[in-house]
Amino acid sequence: MFESLSDRLGSVFEKLRGKGALEEKDVNEALREVRVALLEADVALPVAKDFISKVRERAVGAEVLRSVTPGQQVVKIVHDALVDMLGGDADAALSFATTPPAAIMMVGLQGSGKTTSTAKIALRLQKRDKKRVLMASLDTRRPAAQEQLQILGEQTDVKTLPIIAGQSPRDIANRAMEAGRLGGYDVVMLDTAGRLSIDEQLMTEIADIAGAVNPIETLLVVDALTGQDAVQTAEKFKARVPVTGVVMTRIDGDARGGAALSMRAVTGAPIKFVGIGEKIDALDTFEPDRMAGRILGMGDIVSLVEKASEEMDVAKAKKAAKKMAKGEFDMDDLADQFRQMRKMGGMGAILGMMPGMGKMKKAMDKAGGLDDKEIVHQEAIISSMTKKERKSPKVLNASRKKRIAKGSGTSVQEINKLIKAHRQMADMMKKMGKGGMKGMAQQLAGMGGMPGGMGAMPGGGDAAALLKDAGGGAGQTPDDVDFDAIEKALSGQAPMPPGLGLPGLGRKK
Repeated sequence: MFESLSDRLGSVFEKLRGKGALEEKDVNEALREVRVALLEADVALPVAKDFISKVRERAVGAEVLRSVTPGQQVVKIVHDALVDMLGGDADAALSFATTPPAAIMMVGLQGSGKTTSTAKIALRLQKRDKKRVLMASLDTRRPAAQEQLQILGEQTDVKTLPIIAGQSPRDIANRAMEAGRLGGYDVVMLDTAGRLSIDEQLMTEIADIAGAVNPIETLLVVDALTGQDAVQTAEKFKARVPVTGVVMTRIDGDARGGAALSMRAVTGAPIKFVGIGEKIDALDTFEPDRMAGRILGMGDIVSLVEKASEEMDVAKAKKAAKKMAKGEFDMDDLADQFRQMRKMGGMGAILGMMPGMGKMKKAMDKAGGLDDKEIVHQEAIISSMTKKERKSPKVLNASRKKRIAKGSGTSVQEINKLIKAHRQMADMMKKMGKGGMKGMAQQLAGMGGMPGGMGAMPGGGDAAALLKDAGGGAGQTPDDVDFDAIEKALSGQAPMPPGLGLPGLGRKK
């Protein structure tokens, strides 16, 4: 969603970083480009003006212009201003400071994703926060709206209020709260009706329900693809209903991102959740500092670690770690790695969250190496092998490869590429076991291309060439990188060193 804005800001800051000293005219020129980038990203004009004035006020100060790294200082100032614009230190957590059950009312226009978002939040509360949740649909107008929530409840294993035909939305809300009290539920999610546009009847109905159940949270659901219309919708709802937070859906789409950047500044309501996909678990809390980091190409390691801890099978990971330490790495292990990668959103999503990897990701995209369909093909190849072949790929001769190619719908060339990738990764694991991260890096440096699913580039992409295309890695060797410091940082014994020899990061001192 923020890709275009991220690219524009990245090119602006690249110019600043290339200068040893900054003058006021350099900062003004850069901020002019930032302003254009924000307006092109559909950010509201008053918000963009306020943002630029705040950044200029701090960026032209003596401590920046005379700094040893003025470019980095400006980036830091822009990052802080972005965090403020996205919501700052506002607590995005849902409040449950009331006598159970806590009522959470979902409001918004028709088609914005209210019902699906209701189920997503309910599942999150039940799974992560261990809350007992009851869902109730108050939408008596849209055909099958109540049945839709009931089906979503069955899919997510979240209880829904039984449907009784002919009841008014207020009566259903009162019945839901009573059922919540009698059933010992912690939270009651109320999915209200929407309209194609805001009208008096809709507002009166929502105000009536709010008066009856006194919700602790009123969440407004808006569609990110509607741009500034989403912000205007939020303003109108907030004028009539005490909106405590916003849920922004379809943030994974190709919208320009202006709605998310303007929402807090224009309405004063914090974005609490963002929908990041169609799957029922595709919901994230909105963290302003993490989102600002992603927009500026700084990555989002915290979200990556959280996602990994959610998706990873701890027992399997420990078993795999022991095998890798011994230098054992068979095709089953490789297939497990592919599955874990797909669960975390694919290689593209993982690289997008890693600091300094934005350009690397684009270079790999150009080489055709981030197509997650290729990972599925490679899983199919491994599934078409016998148990013996997966344990010992050395037994794969020409006739076995032809059989596997027919079984997986691929070619012998693709099988050869996978075998080569597996061999390289197995060698890498041995090096890791012997020499830690430095040994692994030396092994990578000796490879002609990237390993298989991560991925052996169609057309033979070269790792060194990719690094060069990404704007870094030229003339670097594993000796340039302080791997001891990195290993200490990963084990929590020290802070992460300034760089890993990758684009946007420093080298070993």
